[in-house]
Amino acid sequence: MHETINLFWFRRDLRLHDNHGLYEALISGRKVLPVFIFDPDILNGLPADDLRVNFIWKSLKALNDKLGAHASAISVFYGRPREVFALLASRYPISTVFTNRDYEPSAIRRDAEVELMLSASGISFRSFKDQVMFEHLEIVKPDGKPYVVFTPYGRRWLEKLNSEPLIQYNTAPHFHRFLNYDAPEMPEVEDFGFIKRRFDFPETTLSEEKITAYAETRNIPGLDSTTRIGLHLRFGTVSVRDCVIAGRKYSAAWLNELIWREFFMQILANFPHVESHAFKPEYDRIQWQQGEEFFDRWREGKTGYPLVDAGMRELSETGFMHNRVRMVTASFLTKHLLTDWRLGEAWFAEKLLDFELSSNNGNWQWAAGSGCDAAPYFRIFNPSEQARKFDPQAVYIRKWVPGYGTTAYPRPIVDHTAARQRCLAAYSAALRP
Repeated sequence: MHETINLFWFRRDLRLHDNHGLYEALISGRKVLPVFIFDPDILNGLPADDLRVNFIWKSLKALNDKLGAHASAISVFYGRPREVFALLASRYPISTVFTNRDYEPSAIRRDAEVELMLSASGISFRSFKDQVMFEHLEIVKPDGKPYVVFTPYGRRWLEKLNSEPLIQYNTAPHFHRFLNYDAPEMPEVEDFGFIKRRFDFPETTLSEEKITAYAETRNIPGLDSTTRIGLHLRFGTVSVRDCVIAGRKYSAAWLNELIWREFFMQILANFPHVESHAFKPEYDRIQWQQGEEFFDRWREGKTGYPLVDAGMRELSETGFMHNRVRMVTASFLTKHLLTDWRLGEAWFAEKLLDFELSSNNGNWQWAAGSGCDAAPYFRIFNPSEQARKFDPQAVYIRKWVPGYGTTAYPRPIVDHTAARQRCLAAYSAALRP
């Protein structure tokens, strides 16, 4: 092959529709070879039956089927990106690698290394905004500093959204620009040491009915009332712009959740220390009581607090947990059990299908009181009251805790009042000036 081509590197954008970086690659004037890389630096440490790896593979297979109609395909590799691009550069005359930006600290480091390596070979590296409406330096205070409180951030975000045209990227007319070639067969997940699993993943459909009713039903875990679109936003199988359009049309409350997502993304990008430390440094002084037995009981859903246990069992079985219950379970671990929020964050990171570093970190720090714009440390959810308020008929609890109401169900591992007092004392001691 002598014709110079461009590459499009699929990552957290596993779709053809309204894909900014892909659009720019397709209109660049050169044929485009689509590439996906299973990176061992990301995969190492994941359990062999990780459903997210299966979801990525399934999404790539669907993309490949669509590309097959245009005599093209995704070249799928297993390896470190630098090594894969070095291999590709030895096979093809490449002008530019196009991709969409990722804002996690490890991704930023990876992309800088890849750009440097490509530059040494005379290959350009171009990245674009795609997974957010506004990047971390686009919504800032009048003094140019990032927002650390959600309400003024959300207000400014909406102002900017409403003052600018919402641009989408129509890739379909340019599909003839995909490189026509005989791609090798897509590898199977077993080739990377994973187990192929059958699983009914949530649909990408943006349900008008669920979004419209969201404000009324969002806190009731016993209802199937949420869109479960988080998985698709995480891996880019749905366009954030399509989501924002639906939110504007049907529900300000649902749109507000998309703003929270971007708020936590800009916090991580602007304050990368939060990945492993409290946003508020004084909260790293808390003397956590790392009781392994209690942590195991929490993970297994055997705390004796039915709403907590239902949530933890739903998570283990489905990779999902209702948002109201996420708050209750996180508060219970950090405040009732006085366990370091980082342990809970890591468990959710392993289990959640929709795991997103910025949101998971931001919400755990919110629950622990250690984050920006967090729940104050003295706000301690009473899990029994939360159950009475949001699951009064125990519909959700009975679904996930079949032993509820019988002698087989365990007694509470801590007393709410005593645990609350212990938490207040530990936090007060740590935060005392």
